Amino acid sequence: MQCNLRSVQQKELDILREIHKVCERNGLDYWLDGGTILGAVRHGGFIPWDDDIDLAMRREDLPRFIEAAQRELPEWLYVQTPETDPTRLPMVKIRDTNSFLVEPTDDFTQSYPKGLFVDIFPFEPYPNVSKAFCRRITKGYCTANGVLHAKHYYSLRSVVELPWFSLKRLFYRAVWSLACKLKGMGNHYGNTLDTNGYGIFHRNADIFPTTTILFEGEEFRAPANPQAYARNIYGDDFMQLPPTDKRKVHAVFYATRLDESAL
Repeated sequence: MQCNLRSVQQKELDILREIHKVCERNGLDYWLDGGTILGAVRHGGFIPWDDDIDLAMRREDLPRFIEAAQRELPEWLYVQTPETDPTRLPMVKIRDTNSFLVEPTDDFTQSYPKGLFVDIFPFEPYPNVSKAFCRRITKGYCTANGVLHAKHYYSLRSVVELPWFSLKRLFYRAVWSLACKLKGMGNHYGNTLDTNGYGIFHRNADIFPTTTILFEGEEFRAPANPQAYARNIYGDDFMQLPPTDKRKVHAVFYATRLDESAL
């Protein structure tokens, strides 16, 4: 059974409400990220063709959030982490257990829940480097990391590929660590190295202290300067709608309910 996009968005909004409650009760900060903050700024809610919600949180706050979420979220929500289920990215997904979603990267040999979800990306301080340097290092690292976490079969190519990309990943990680030590920290924030293939980072003043923004008629946490934050991700023309052929969704199939009454 496939459902309409708006019902997917409503279900994800339900998940966001529960995440917000947990953060409010436990004094945890988060903010709308990616296409979600763009949607809030440009549309006052979801981008009309978007099918996911992206949040960000300080990396050091994630363990406390995970503990609180596992304890306080309602039973219909599942906290998926790299420790609970196989994933190559150190991020958290809060999944609805009574729905079903298929993305191109899903691994059906693994048993992790595949319901609708909200992503929470860990953010950390960045070194004071140029955007070009950041893009080069993060893209190189994430490319190598992606190859190493992809499925491999016994072949001559894999024999050569795995050591080569292992060395590349080590190299980019070492260069990044060196930049953190030599260039100083504290002026910028961004995704952890593993989750930043686009090399995007933000000025601290554009994120902190977080504020609130209306999203689908309700207030949620947002970066201090939502417009600057969105511009930094999507460019100066972020308020312009993209061409129709560029308006893509992430999933290839979804069902918002799995119980018998939905069939």
